[in-house]
Amino acid sequence: MDLLLHQNKTFENIDYSEQKITDSEYFKCEFINCNFSKSDLSHNDFMECSFQNCNFSLAILNNTGLKSIKFIGCKLMGLDFTICNNFLFSMSFEGCILDYSTFFQKKMKKTNFMDCSLQNVDFSNADLTMALFKNGDLSGAIFAGTNLEKADFRTAKNYSFDPGENKMKRAKFSKSQLAGLLDKFDLDLE
Repeated sequence: MDLLLHQNKTFENIDYSEQKITDSEYFKCEFINCNFSKSDLSHNDFMECSFQNCNFSLAILNNTGLKSIKFIGCKLMGLDFTICNNFLFSMSFEGCILDYSTFFQKKMKKTNFMDCSLQNVDFSNADLTMALFKNGDLSGAIFAGTNLEKADFRTAKNYSFDPGENKMKRAKFSKSQLAGLLDKFDLDLE
């Protein structure tokens, strides 16, 4: 089966919602204001692509390759990234909404989450070594068995997780948000 190759192309204002797009390879392509909500992107490969102001809510990513991808201003709600292809899996997020998505057991070293909403995201057993959560809202986000070594939470807010259940050596936090690491003790902090 041959893959259809798209290289150095710009796709703008295209509605792919609820469509099945298969067996395509996108290299250094740019997607602007495209709607992928509830679309099936299984078995496609995206390499060094950028997505700006796109909607991926509830898209299906079974064995989808996401390699050096930039998401800017995108809506990525309810996505299951655990079923993506693991080979060279890497992304960065800026100004995105990732609420209710899951990254269970994904290797995501040095991933940048800049100005993102990460409410109720499942990061269980993920490797987030040196990840940056700049100005992120982590309300209800799940960190359990997660590698957070050298991760930067200094400007993140609303996180609450047990340091004893995660690898956290040299992780960075702001003093004003440390209470989120003590929630399990039900302390009255003033």
